[in-house]
Parts: sequence; C-alpha cells; structure tokens
Amino acid sequence: MTYRRLLTTVVWVFTGILFCGAGAVECPSVESKPVKIEAWMSKRYGKDLKQLRKEFAAMGNTRVTLWVYPAENPSKTVAIGRCVPAYIARHTLRKAQEYSGGVNALVHQGFVSSHWVGVSTSLFAETSLSPITGQQLTHLMDDSLDTSEFQLLYRKFTIQKKKVKAFGLMLDNPQLLKEFNKKYYPARE
Repeated sequence: MTYRRLLTTVVWVFTGILFCGAGAVECPSVESKPVKIEAWMSKRYGKDLKQLRKEFAAMGNTRVTLWVYPAENPSKTVAIGRCVPAYIARHTLRKAQEYSGGVNALVHQGFVSSHWVGVSTSLFAETSLSPITGQQLTHLMDDSLDTSEFQLLYRKFTIQKKKVKAFGLMLDNPQLLKEFNKKYYPARE
C-alpha cells in the first residue's frame, strides 16, 4: 500500500514537472521547429504544385504541403499560429492573395498549432473565424511590424464573440476558448 502511494506521488510530481517545463518554452525558434504551411490550391494550379511549393517555402524554415481543392475557388480563410514569425506570415498572406483571390477571414489562434499556417482552409467552423477588411489586411502586411507586433495585431483582429447567432437566436459561443483567451487575449477579459 505504501509502495502504491509512493509510486502515485512520484508519477504526479514527474507529470507536474513535465507540464511545467513544457509551458516554460513559449515559442521555440523556427530553426528548431519549422513552420508547417498547408495550402489548398484551386484545381487550375494542380499541374504547378511543385513550383508553388517552392514559392511558399521561399522564406526558409518551413515545411510546405499543398493540396488541390476539388472546386475552382477554395476558401479565402487563413490561419496563422501564435509562434509564426512575421516575415513568414506576411509572405504566406501575399501568396494567399495571389493564388486564392484574397483573404477575407482569419482563424482564432486557439484552434491552430503554434507553428502552423493554413491557407484557403475550410477546416474551421464559422464561429472560429473573424472577417477581415482590406484595410486590416494591409495593416497586417506592414513590413515595419516585428513578430510580436504582428501577432498582437493578428489577435486583435481575431477576438472571439461571446455570443453567436444560431437557430435564429443569440446564444453563448460554444467554441469560446476561455483559458486561451485569458492567456493570449488579456485585454478582452
């Protein structure tokens, strides 16, 4: 019985140390953890995927995967993880504008991996998206923004609504990420 308690205590302490240590490293460098870029391209680009992969990867420190979207016009949604450097994010936004016909929505960062970018993605529910104007996109594309300023601005443009319209009613947002929002969107709470 004592052995079991000791073992349980050791496991809990080890787990606590493991999780505390994991949380201490906020954003590993892109040299140690490259950014994964996944893009869904219009079927008209199907024959050019090899060249497009090189274009998306031009900034370095990335792993690029491209898929052919089954229809002519994929979504104009972009998701950018919270650890993606500004120069990679801006480059990817430019490519999204060039090959997807623009960007009209951004995905809240709580729904994506920290080192992930999704272009023309249809993976997310409407309640996780935030519409973006051309002016906001231009502001995000400003080369004078460093990574922390870019990420702050991205989060400003993707604040989740506490209430969403569903079934003709205004209901609590079922996808509201309260803990993530407290940590990364502190001005909201």
